[in-house]
Amino acid sequence: MATSDPSAALESPDSLLADRRGEMDLLIPEDLYLTSGVHIGTQQKSASMRKFIHKVRYDGLYVLDLKETDRRIRLAAKFLNRFPPGKVLAVSQRQYGQKPVRIFARTVGAITFSERFVPGSLTNPELKEFVEPKALLVTDPATDMQALSEAMNVGIPVVGFCDVNNETRNVDLVIPANNKGRAALALLYWLLTRELLREQGKVTPESPFTMTVEDFQVAL
Repeated sequence: MATSDPSAALESPDSLLADRRGEMDLLIPEDLYLTSGVHIGTQQKSASMRKFIHKVRYDGLYVLDLKETDRRIRLAAKFLNRFPPGKVLAVSQRQYGQKPVRIFARTVGAITFSERFVPGSLTNPELKEFVEPKALLVTDPATDMQALSEAMNVGIPVVGFCDVNNETRNVDLVIPANNKGRAALALLYWLLTRELLREQGKVTPESPFTMTVEDFQVAL
């Protein structure tokens, strides 16, 4: 766990993960997940991601379990909703994740950096970029390593999109997914945005979510 403060156990995602609540329908049609490549991993796997693998394709690419991805997006939305929106920091050093992160943050009221994560942003009050979030959302634990390391130092929980080759020991709530693809990241952040807005009570049958996946996607 990235959380070092014992009192932070009240905010731990463990209780959410332990409650499967039976089988649920997917949040979106399975075809949308498949066409965006959310389930397509790499040809290398880490030991900690093995449990999320559904199968290996003919070309050696590992395929993730979409049901688990879907379930953990729901859980991530519930977990992040425990914090004031302005205390959730979302980051992405990956090119295809930067626009989705900006749109996510702007829409749900979270914070992000317009450019790269400046070392010390969570640990050095002397920096103009210094922020004190209560939770961190990373696009890729490998490329967002600096933010992840600082989150560990200050003892805040981490939610992360993790591909098959990611190490997850410092991520409190893993969302297994392709965190490298342009279409995959757009869909993931679109869906997490929608679910978090639902948890916030801002998306209802009377006030539906009107943004599209294309709103989150980096143009070629």
